[in-house]
Amino acid sequence: MVEKSKKIKVNEELSAKKEFCKGDLAVYPAHGVGCIESIESKEINGENMNFYMMKIVENGMVIMIPTSNVESVGLREVIPEQEVPEVYKIMQQKGQSVDNQTWNRRYREYMDKIKTGSIYDVAEVFRDLFQLKLEKDLSFGERKLLDTAQNLLVQELSTAKDIDEKSMMKEIENLFN
Repeated sequence: MVEKSKKIKVNEELSAKKEFCKGDLAVYPAHGVGCIESIESKEINGENMNFYMMKIVENGMVIMIPTSNVESVGLREVIPEQEVPEVYKIMQQKGQSVDNQTWNRRYREYMDKIKTGSIYDVAEVFRDLFQLKLEKDLSFGERKLLDTAQNLLVQELSTAKDIDEKSMMKEIENLFN
């Protein structure tokens, strides 16, 4: 019995790094910025578990995230404003040449990057697809991925800079002019 409580304490210490409170903004991979609406306890398979109830800003979808799984699902804080120029740098770099890859292989690689939840990976996907779009027509899947990457970037960067999404989109467009 004592061993079990020690184990719980160690797990609590490990997860204490990524603790959110009601009202906090956070980023959920591939869905974007959301607000922690509440923290609820639910009984699942006879075990009590705590969940973050997170409402995605863009579409109002509510996601139930076990507080113990925060790191494994990639839930994280919105980047601080001082990191925004770093994201801009990534978008302004020359993308990798993708001519030798088939569109579906590129699609899988880009989707994997978006699923990491890293704003830097999302910026790379946006940059590469944006540049590819200037060279040739994108497949339907790639166009959707470009839109997804753009939405994720605009949401998080506008939140980080505390500006509206329209102004954020203009800033991003100016990076490519």
